[in-house]
Amino acid sequence: MQREHQVRQGLLAVEALLKTHALWQSEAPAAAAFESEQPFFLDTMQPLEWLQWVLIPRMHALLDAAAALPQNFAIAPYYEVALAAETPGRRELLLHLASLDALFTVTDR
Repeated sequence: MQREHQVRQGLLAVEALLKTHALWQSEAPAAAAFESEQPFFLDTMQPLEWLQWVLIPRMHALLDAAAALPQNFAIAPYYEVALAAETPGRRELLLHLASLDALFTVTDR
């Protein structure tokens, strides 16, 4: 399976999981929240908001434009720390994010 297809499938799986656990929001954060200069928009968004409103759409936009995908990219470690243990679907979400991270790891072949 082509890497780009795997990335898209991974993004769709994360979205489906968030929806299954009622973590998907129907309204976007205020426009000012998107102006953050902090990693993961720490100062303006909750972790799952950033995932839904920033990462997923930006990755889909890169895929749609056939643009270069990021390399050596990892978000699972942040979510391991940022998500409370009682977050619904946390374990499964972390597995999906780790799988996505693996697609962005550049290895010498």
